[in-house]
Amino acid sequence: MSTYRQALQAKERLVKRWHKMPGVVGIGVGFANGLNRSGGMCVVMYTLNASASIRKSCPRSVAVRCKKTGRSVQVPVQRVTSGRCSCHPAFKPRATSRSLRSRIRPVVAGYSVGRPGISGTAGLIVARAANRAQRFLLSNNHVLNRNNTGGYTETLQPGGADGGRSGIDRIGRLYRFVRLSRSGVNYLDAALSIPLNNRLLAPTYARVGRIRGYVRSYSLGSRLKKVGRTTGLVGGVVTSINTDVAVDYGSYGGLGTIRFRNQTVIRSSRANSLPGDSGSVWLTSGNRAAAVNFAGSEDGRFSISFPIQWAMQAFGIRTAGAVASKVRAARSTRLSHTASTRCLSKKELSEVKKHLSRRIQR
Repeated sequence: MSTYRQALQAKERLVKRWHKMPGVVGIGVGFANGLNRSGGMCVVMYTLNASASIRKSCPRSVAVRCKKTGRSVQVPVQRVTSGRCSCHPAFKPRATSRSLRSRIRPVVAGYSVGRPGISGTAGLIVARAANRAQRFLLSNNHVLNRNNTGGYTETLQPGGADGGRSGIDRIGRLYRFVRLSRSGVNYLDAALSIPLNNRLLAPTYARVGRIRGYVRSYSLGSRLKKVGRTTGLVGGVVTSINTDVAVDYGSYGGLGTIRFRNQTVIRSSRANSLPGDSGSVWLTSGNRAAAVNFAGSEDGRFSISFPIQWAMQAFGIRTAGAVASKVRAARSTRLSHTASTRCLSKKELSEVKKHLSRRIQR
């Protein structure tokens, strides 16, 4: 039975060989027996399809050396057909709950928000860690930023795909964002919008209520929930972490398909990440923010998300309105206390901040 550390070591070996495995869109770490922890850990490989050629290129196991015994351990590899993974802005209305696409003042998390022509989801209302007076709206770069550059972009509510009109429905503007890299390592797709007035943002969450803070980490197998502009209130299970994944951004910012490092895959029995759900924030059962959705699989049942802790680190923010902005770590598991997400290391945070924009002025 493989441990988390052994599975992570095997995953990193496969990432180095990714270019020799056509049809593989992601490589992460999960439980070998689905949600049954007793089976130990495995490498999870997400593929475009289940064709014979792809199955042939994916190994059934990867050998790593056990540090305690010095013996070789075979870490099993599980193949999951996800199809292509893409970022999910909405360019036009689609069948969904009309209430979440409507105009609302003040704006709360879970509702349609975006830029001219585009709709995503208002992820979370946040504030500076040092000065909580100023509120911001947290969502994705590709939702709040017109082309991955530092130009002025107004924030509309509802978003442009839901009838939001330039000027008339403007609630704020792009303030800061993490620039996405076509050739480098990406960790998060995130941006902040600053409102025209603080009263335009209310620190609450649609269909849930007040958020109690956020978690610094969460475990593999955690059950989460979120409200997205398109799918509404849905639940999901963390099925892989430390997942390197290729995400298709199409023509946005001239990016095409780019890679993200150490992402979380959250799986549901029905769609949880469809066009318009970009920016929606996953919550724990205790109503604490956990992860930010920014992309999904072709059928929408796999959400590609990053730990919200990373956005907190990058922007220096906290949950607005939470009592003392409570922060909790994930509970340890019997399998391994490390089978959970972690904060960005100093090196990783330094890399993220290289792509962090300055405060954008009009």
